[in-house]
Amino acid sequence: MLGHFGRRLAYKIRRKLAPKTIKLHGITLTADLQDVPKGIRKQLYQKNYEHQEFLLVREALMPADRVLEVGAGIGFIGIACARICGQDNILSYEPNPAMKPVIEKNYALNGMRPNLRNKVLATKPGEVEFFFDEGVLSSSLIDRKHGGATRVAADAISEVVESYGPSALVMDVEGAEVDLLRNCNLRKINKIIIEMHPHVVGADKIEDLCNYLSGNGFSIVRRIGKSYYFSK
Repeated sequence: MLGHFGRRLAYKIRRKLAPKTIKLHGITLTADLQDVPKGIRKQLYQKNYEHQEFLLVREALMPADRVLEVGAGIGFIGIACARICGQDNILSYEPNPAMKPVIEKNYALNGMRPNLRNKVLATKPGEVEFFFDEGVLSSSLIDRKHGGATRVAADAISEVVESYGPSALVMDVEGAEVDLLRNCNLRKINKIIIEMHPHVVGADKIEDLCNYLSGNGFSIVRRIGKSYYFSK
């Protein structure tokens, strides 16, 4: 109870002082409203932004891993991966053009440069319709009625997995995981850290996806809320 009270008090102090950067698990991130929307800043001030994914990445990854990150957001999880594996061993995809300067800024705040492709990973290459949430919290290949649609450049996940050769996938794609993981060769991938979205695609499709991964040699090592760590 005291811990909860302390966290709430710390959040209220941060909200009042409105710092332009926040240190989260030793990673410095911009909290400037010119860079991030209020919803993300609130999570940063509460120090719970992408907490579940961070815990699983920290548990799963080793220095020898080569990471493909699908859905980079503001760059926090990518930086966490880079700290473990080295910045040359992570390739990040983020289709939202508004996030590119934010990701670059956050990497720079931590003395790094992102290996970033400002594209969407899809089942086929070319150009696809993508739906941008104004709050940048749930941009997706799936229309969730949160924002407008636009056409964005796409790389095929099968081709990227083949050419880049990751040992680990880190994925947060607001429901598109159901199709993406079925459309790439998982043979050389040993670890998958993924946030599932049953509220978007339905619990039955998430269960089917878990069964599909099990059939490809993956087991659930740990689950925290909607975030899963699968390993062979």
